[in-house]
Amino acid sequence: MTDNTMVIPREKTGKIRLKLSLMLFLQYMMYAVWWVPLAAYLTNLEVSSLEKSLIVSSMAIGCIFSPVVGMLADRFFAGQKVLAVLNTINAVMLFLAGSTNNHDILFICLLIAMLGYMPSWSLTSSIAMAHLDSEQFPRVRIFGSIGWVASGIFSVVFIRVLNIDFDGTNLPFYCGAAVSFIAILANLSLPDTPPPAKGQKGSLIDTFGLRTIELMKDRNFAVFILFSFLSMIPFAMYFSFFSEFLLHIKTKYISVTMNWGVLAEMGFLLLVTPAIKKFGLRKVMILGLVALFIRYLSFWAGGVIHQSWMFYIGILIHGLIFGFFYVGGQIYIDKKAPAQLKSQAQGFIFLVTFGAGLLVGNFICAHIIDLFRTAEGYNWDAIWGIITLSSALLLLVFIVFFKNNDPTLTNKQKLT
Repeated sequence: MTDNTMVIPREKTGKIRLKLSLMLFLQYMMYAVWWVPLAAYLTNLEVSSLEKSLIVSSMAIGCIFSPVVGMLADRFFAGQKVLAVLNTINAVMLFLAGSTNNHDILFICLLIAMLGYMPSWSLTSSIAMAHLDSEQFPRVRIFGSIGWVASGIFSVVFIRVLNIDFDGTNLPFYCGAAVSFIAILANLSLPDTPPPAKGQKGSLIDTFGLRTIELMKDRNFAVFILFSFLSMIPFAMYFSFFSEFLLHIKTKYISVTMNWGVLAEMGFLLLVTPAIKKFGLRKVMILGLVALFIRYLSFWAGGVIHQSWMFYIGILIHGLIFGFFYVGGQIYIDKKAPAQLKSQAQGFIFLVTFGAGLLVGNFICAHIIDLFRTAEGYNWDAIWGIITLSSALLLLVFIVFFKNNDPTLTNKQKLT
């Protein structure tokens, strides 16, 4: 849903931007409020390693199937109506997830919730871009990041005001459900966004971006896709399991602590374009992997020398990792793919990273954590040591095999 065929009267633009900003604010808040402390809750619930892997992988599974929902919105139904239905599914499932202690039922609830929720990331962007000029989109998209950071307010209110434990409990699910219900009402007030590809034929091959595989005849492109997948293995240790570590070191405000990384991300994302202009895409992506290594080195060193302040280096550097490697990678794909494959290629890299990559990464990381279980909990110094070494190896092999022989990677001039 990227075609902009509607003409919006100038006097209504401000009102529409406000509605779209609220849409993105609520959409990311409803997810962050429960996802960030999820691993800590599962630890307190004493789920097994396999069950934990499955539950935290509900997001990755939702990513894999989200293109199908996008196809429905593109060809059959108005975008704002699809979004309202998705948020209804999410709200009901989150409420049920908060109401059960049964591990199997919890997994089923979160899986269905994510099958409903994950398509909303691309759908909300499509709705916004259908009503705004492309240069205006970042001004409303930033409200998604603000909503993610603001989700930490629930933790503060429950702990400081109500004197009730929040992180590591089932309360975040109820808060996510409540925000979802509010979002449904906001969705129904959005401007009409009819399906732009109504009547056009579609296929699952196009929907999942599988024609992008043709581009992997280019060796450098194939290396990039492979390493994008592999990078999610160490990335998953932070993204999916860091709240479990914060629980281990008795962090009181888990959600707030992790959200510092998202707050810093907003600033780092602004550096991506000037960095590419100065250094070129290859060096920028390498810097992203360097930051990934520094993150886990700081976690390992902070534990070994008992300097907890070093953990914040790894948290605050999150935006540098995401912006330079993953957003930089999206820009690389946009430049490499021919016009007819650009949208499919972006869907394919999302499938490779936050779909298949995160799914595999979650299971591997959960197994590593389980290997270092002790009578007192877990040996996190050993866990961070292994992830640090794997990040270093990933960085070195990427530098060797991702060649600097492509003008797309070395061009430091104006981005088009």
